Amino acid sequence: MKHVDFVHLHLHTQYSLLDGTIRLADLFKKARDYKMPAVAITDHGNMYGAVDFYQQAYKAGIKPIIGCELYVAPKSRFDKTSEGPGETARHLIVLVKNLQGYRNLIKLTSKGFLEGFYYRPRIDKELLAEHSEGLIATSACLHGEVADWILKGDLERAKATASQYRDIFGEGNFYLEMMENGLPEQSLVNEKLMEFSKELSIPLVATNDCHYLARTDSEAHEVLLCIQTGKTMDDAGRMRFTTDAFYLKSPDEMKQLFSYCPEAIENTVAIAEKCNLKLDFTQVFLPHFEIGQGRSLDEHLREMAKEGLERLLPKILQGKDPSLREKYEKRLERELDIIKSMGFAGYFLIVSDFINYAKSRNIPVGPGRGSAAGSLAAYAIGITEIDPIRYGLFFERFLNPDRKSMPDIDTDFCMEGRDEVIRYVSDKYGTDRVAQIITFGKMQAKAVIRDVGRALNMPYGEVDRIAKLVPNVLNITLDDAIKQEPRLQEEQKKNDKIRRLLALSRSLEGLNRHSSTHAAGVVISDKPLVERVPLCKSPNDDVVTQFSMNDLSA
Repeated sequence: MKHVDFVHLHLHTQYSLLDGTIRLADLFKKARDYKMPAVAITDHGNMYGAVDFYQQAYKAGIKPIIGCELYVAPKSRFDKTSEGPGETARHLIVLVKNLQGYRNLIKLTSKGFLEGFYYRPRIDKELLAEHSEGLIATSACLHGEVADWILKGDLERAKATASQYRDIFGEGNFYLEMMENGLPEQSLVNEKLMEFSKELSIPLVATNDCHYLARTDSEAHEVLLCIQTGKTMDDAGRMRFTTDAFYLKSPDEMKQLFSYCPEAIENTVAIAEKCNLKLDFTQVFLPHFEIGQGRSLDEHLREMAKEGLERLLPKILQGKDPSLREKYEKRLERELDIIKSMGFAGYFLIVSDFINYAKSRNIPVGPGRGSAAGSLAAYAIGITEIDPIRYGLFFERFLNPDRKSMPDIDTDFCMEGRDEVIRYVSDKYGTDRVAQIITFGKMQAKAVIRDVGRALNMPYGEVDRIAKLVPNVLNITLDDAIKQEPRLQEEQKKNDKIRRLLALSRSLEGLNRHSSTHAAGVVISDKPLVERVPLCKSPNDDVVTQFSMNDLSA
């Protein structure tokens, strides 16, 4: 690998909802163009994108550094009294070195949502001290605590804070973070940080707090912030970045900007070399299914399936050749052997348990769909109501020993009984082991035009008219809409305002707009969930996972 001597360690992707515009695929393409060996993800207060980022980075041949820009409460995370969001939390960047650090970051971000939430997910120094192992921290932007005291003119407190963070994370794991973003306050902070670095022997590191990919995206990012804060571009007091420097700068640009402090650049590579998280996507974690002493799950499943088949056979064989019985018994044996060899007995028992619970409570359950209908064992234990032999369905389509993947049994519950089934599962496996799953609403073609139009303060009627020209096609992109609809091309040609509306809409299209609870997903874990995945709260106060469905199954 060509020697590149700079790594971006402070970067917001589109998982910093309505604040980052960086899409992962574009990020890795650009990082490859710049020949960057590694890059970090540090979204605001969450790990929503961690798995997605990790897997895409490896595909692109770039080392992923998982991190987060945490919000640290000034006192305790439980203390929810203060002036407003600005005063309730200071920023702090943490980066994961290894599996222990990853587990700690999961706990930190989860507690930020579940215990410290006040305007934002917040943690406190007490939690940091408990969960600092395996993490590297940097002092973050002007909203970080060290910079904040410097700007308030209290240099003693700024120094004390820097020393306190060094003590929490341990020698060599805390860095003073400098940026060159064209802000006059930042120059003042940098000057002091360089003095502190000498005095306290805490190393410096250079970052760029990237929120968008290219300098030209800065206007689209401003519009995004307006959508987030409900303001328009004409509001004088809106939240904004005063320079257009928050983009993914090239290593050469960064080196030029910091030519006066080369060690801050070198330290980015030193940190990247310390961050070596390996995630294993091959293991399967199943919740523990309780059965009586002295029996294995396989024996229990075998017994249930055989008894179930005995009950079904009289109905199946009615008026047919009795020698057919042997065909059913053989098929069941073969399926049970495969289930045993793949270690999925527990999975079948868990699914049949909650389906049979629903049936016992007269909650309507679908007869089974998808490849699970090919399983005689599933039919025998009441998971499906379809006889696979009668309809010539193959078990191998559902479970194949050559392809080690989780069985996938889709279950349809009546809407009205669904919550009761979730409650039953929570009570059975423990409320700390069951959660619903997050999903991200994206800014789709019509909606993004309306959002951007509002932010640009354009008349509602005009924006509405343009949005309605987008053809009603599921998941249509704006590019396709403009190709397919001559009136959109016409509007774009003759009207500058509409050209700008569509251009900005295109650059924000497809970004995550908000999070909500997945309508159908529930996850059950073998250990308290927070030991496996990060958690957060949904807008209606359910505990949900921070990873969306595909990342969760990975």
